[in-house]
Amino acid sequence: MAIPTRRILVVEDEKAIREAVGAYLEKEGYWVTPAEDGAIALDEFDKHKFDLVVLDLMLPKIPGEEVCRAMRNTSDVPIIMLTAKGELEDRVTGLELGADDYLVKPFSPRELVARVRALLRRANVGDEPQREHLDFGDLAIDVASHKAFLAGQELDLTASEFKLLLTLARYPGRVYSRMELVEKVLGYDFEGYERTIDSHVKNLRAKLEDDPKEPTFIYTVHGVGYRFEPPIDAE
Repeated sequence: MAIPTRRILVVEDEKAIREAVGAYLEKEGYWVTPAEDGAIALDEFDKHKFDLVVLDLMLPKIPGEEVCRAMRNTSDVPIIMLTAKGELEDRVTGLELGADDYLVKPFSPRELVARVRALLRRANVGDEPQREHLDFGDLAIDVASHKAFLAGQELDLTASEFKLLLTLARYPGRVYSRMELVEKVLGYDFEGYERTIDSHVKNLRAKLEDDPKEPTFIYTVHGVGYRFEPPIDAE
């Protein structure tokens, strides 16, 4: 039997769900660390390096929102947020906290495994063998290292935000529909995920633009999607 090479932190207070998720992930060859509350989750996160986090939103001791914020302060590890709340705004809130994806309970463990695979694949493997370095004046994107720099300072981007920026920046001026970005950035197609892209764009603009309401890199094409257009004076 192969030794697991990817480590996943599963944070869920309901024992049955925690154990079921852990069993499915372990069956797929992942190394799973369980945590039943927010305090244990942050303690494990500080002690070990994880490749992905499955995080319940409603947790005892420390709420999932606070756990997500704390993780994002020190890491861009992919985070899948679990929530019992089905309202779209609740899900969007999770994405705005820095989560890369979400699942609403009850969910299929097989679907969770598919999401985990997709997130790990795009977080670690470049799928387009093109230029390794993109320059747009103050904005520079290092494809090989999955890093972006603005005026010489590294941007603190999540894996989803970096993939979104890279996808748009490879073809300046091209308009991408939301569904195209869902497929390229998230790697799957599920109903409602167009709003996921809107949330990631909002987060990316907040880090990239001086005034997110007056963008200079990522523009909204109303009724269609988004395009990347570097400033005119960018060389």
